[in-house]
Amino acid sequence: MIRAQDKIYHHLVSYYESCLARHGDTHLGVDWPNEPDAIKRYGVMLGVIRPRSCHSTVSLLDFGCGASHLYEYIKERKLHHIDYAGLDLSPRYIELCRAKFPDLTYYRADVLDPRVSIPEFDYLVLNGVLTEKREFSFDRMWNYARRLLRAAWSRARIGMAFNLMSKQVDWERNDLFYLPLDKLADFVTGELSRHFIVRQDYGLYEYTIYLYREPAES
Repeated sequence: MIRAQDKIYHHLVSYYESCLARHGDTHLGVDWPNEPDAIKRYGVMLGVIRPRSCHSTVSLLDFGCGASHLYEYIKERKLHHIDYAGLDLSPRYIELCRAKFPDLTYYRADVLDPRVSIPEFDYLVLNGVLTEKREFSFDRMWNYARRLLRAAWSRARIGMAFNLMSKQVDWERNDLFYLPLDKLADFVTGELSRHFIVRQDYGLYEYTIYLYREPAES
């Protein structure tokens, strides 16, 4: 994630920590407005894992793990082929996660700091990491998003999933980050990979990108 001294990410971390302080270990504590939609997102995020990968163990980094609700989803559904680890810049979320799941690996790390090194994983998921911009401008958030996606992608061996707010809505909130799909596609194909899938079929006002190193097997 972005350096702690950078105002935009420092502010975002503080905001999410305030949600945790108010609402505790709930969907509201990671600023998802309702639980059913939050659960739906976990399934969509895990859809990035290609079917052939489901027959062997894959490593997955929950990038911006919050309270590790994605791991709870994995555990409840007995998805034993997923070897989960979490990463967040917030010390409060990491402390909570380590207390809940002491046997799992968690990283409190700023991946935009060149001094920081984390291992590679088969898959990374960034769920809700880029959906809110709060009071910052579109341009500033877009600059941050590109830096973050480049850094996260460098740690993915097979693929990565991330979601953004869709521009195909009736109205927009000033605090959310709505990114035109064509703008994202130009960036992704130009700097990350040409192999990607767009999902906007799950009934929420957002879309999810599945990004891969290699094309799918026929």
